[in-house]
Amino acid sequence: MVVEALDLAESLIQPGITTFEIDKAIEQFIESKGAKPAFKGYNGFPASSCISVENEVVHGIPGNRTLNEGEIVSVDVGVYFQGFFGDSARTIAVGEISADKQKLMDVTQSSLQKGLNKASSGARLSDISHAIQKTVEAANYSVVRDLVGHGIGRKLHEDPQIPNYGNPNAGPRLRTGMVLAIEPMVNMGTYEVKTQSDDWTVVTADGLPSAHFEHTVVVTDNGPEILTLAN
Repeated sequence: MVVEALDLAESLIQPGITTFEIDKAIEQFIESKGAKPAFKGYNGFPASSCISVENEVVHGIPGNRTLNEGEIVSVDVGVYFQGFFGDSARTIAVGEISADKQKLMDVTQSSLQKGLNKASSGARLSDISHAIQKTVEAANYSVVRDLVGHGIGRKLHEDPQIPNYGNPNAGPRLRTGMVLAIEPMVNMGTYEVKTQSDDWTVVTADGLPSAHFEHTVVVTDNGPEILTLAN
């Protein structure tokens, strides 16, 4: 359901649509499946999805903002169904985008894959973090440090926290059956961020664009099983 909601959002994103219209479509889709949007009402969050445009890193509140050609937009969706949560995000281009923005998206997605590849039983948590950081900084981008990935299951946010930076071979060992939401947030400029006056929307300190990709993954003896892969 999470994947299908993101697919729906991606199909709708084009110049002229508002972030509110995208959010409403996501909400209606999730509810049509007999599930609940995990984010709506979570610590007071007012919408069913987080929609973050350009220099907004995460937790953007959908509203009357109209998307424009050349922008990039991160859509983050959570679903609650029969006692469990799923969570995934992807950054989507609005029409034609610059080569710089495409590279930012590609590197962020690549860093997520490198992190996911480390989510095997017996590895250490920071092996994920280090793989992400190494990939991002090799491209001269910055990993956001104030926000982290997380465990997920019967609660939306569970232990352990998963930073997107750090030294390898540290932290708890990963065990079969652990379920993690791994989500690099990558800035074109500085890693520093600030929260806007709505107390939710996190933006880059220098105003440059940011990209965000996230998967829910289960640790197995045979490596990671990604639960939120697009069709």
